[in-house]
Amino acid sequence: MKRVRVYVSGVVQGVGFRYFTKKVAREIGVRGYVMNLNDGRVLVVAEGEEEQIEKLISALKVGPKSAIVKNVEVIEEEYKGEFENFEVRY
Repeated sequence: MKRVRVYVSGVVQGVGFRYFTKKVAREIGVRGYVMNLNDGRVLVVAEGEEEQIEKLISALKVGPKSAIVKNVEVIEEEYKGEFENFEVRY
């Protein structure tokens, strides 16, 4: 199992990015959360099998139709198994 912290920058707030991420994460079975940051980026913390995490990261690099993703920074963390589902945090 794997855990990642992902920072997505570009035009990623106000374009449905969090809900897109939640939909994709739930479809592939990843657990964790997504939230907007004050600096304009979106933060995703996700746990799952390596293949699931890679699929999520690939989707984050594209984003929803109205987003313009400029950078995706992925930081691997120690797996904790602390999430029951995937949610949007505020």
